[in-house]
Amino acid sequence: MADSNSGLTYRDAGVDIAAGESLVDMIKPIAKATRRPGCIDDLGGFGAMFQIPPTYKEPILVSGTDGVGTKLRLAIDTGIHDTIGIDLVAMCANDILVQGAEPLFFLDYFATGKLNVETAATIVRGIGDGCKLAGAALIGGETAEMPGIYADGDYDLAGFCVGVVEKSSIIDASEVAAGDVLIALQSSGPHSNGYSLIRKVIEVSNTNLGQTFGDTTLARALLKPTRIYVKSLLNLLQEIPLHALAHITGGGLSGNICRVIPDGLCAVVERSSWDFPAIFEWLQDNGDIAEDEMLKTFNCGMGMVLVAADKDAPAVIHNLEAQGEKVWLAGRIEKTATGTGSERVQII
Repeated sequence: MADSNSGLTYRDAGVDIAAGESLVDMIKPIAKATRRPGCIDDLGGFGAMFQIPPTYKEPILVSGTDGVGTKLRLAIDTGIHDTIGIDLVAMCANDILVQGAEPLFFLDYFATGKLNVETAATIVRGIGDGCKLAGAALIGGETAEMPGIYADGDYDLAGFCVGVVEKSSIIDASEVAAGDVLIALQSSGPHSNGYSLIRKVIEVSNTNLGQTFGDTTLARALLKPTRIYVKSLLNLLQEIPLHALAHITGGGLSGNICRVIPDGLCAVVERSSWDFPAIFEWLQDNGDIAEDEMLKTFNCGMGMVLVAADKDAPAVIHNLEAQGEKVWLAGRIEKTATGTGSERVQII
């Protein structure tokens, strides 16, 4: 109830400015830990500034924005908030990496009905962890407290990443040709896609998310953060060129690999080249999901697919394995006279 001597306040309406200021103070050291060359101002200005590294002769900026979808619902329902920020960075940074871009900086948007400073700080710490993994500076963001829009305890996240690539080094799939090979990088799990179906599987199977799954709980296995491939692939690109990259997100293998396959070609993915990781087997078994549905909904163990010249394949695999990535030959590029969109990807 409002103080009769002072009238209504913003806090009476459900917005706590002091809590927001407290969160900003907690975010500052997190952002500071992600600083990299190019950062100009500290967190807190109306606009964030960044200087493009002088090592680039013809710098092209590449930007991306994304969220983490209904994986948020699982994080909220389980109270596990410490890794969802990594997902947010990963979805954006991996996307701009596809064109060969080095992530420079990241901004986040956090919206909630009533600000819980501890929860928000935990999420932002995850964003900071993700920025470190991507090599990006966390230079700004926005926290919005919007009572009446979000239910108690709910929140939403959006991320914005800007990177840079030398104009002559842009990966645009123009060199993809018949005879090229597909090389898969293992995912850490479902990443941040297909969670509406995952939550349906949990519902229909009446699953206890606290049950043991391998060396963790099922909840933790399902919330394992999206793998960030930035450092491994940027290191690779310094030595070996790639013809294309496909970040496997919503739409699964067919819906994403087709985006980097030029007219007249198709990607042939060999199903025998890999086994579904345990978490995908659990989803398939407990949801009675057909394999075709699995492959067009989830990454099924492939987080990123590379297209490389056949002669370069051994060197690519050796380089990535030396950096700790799980990688394998997954197929090839062939000529075709027909097919558009996802039809350009054949899983055999």
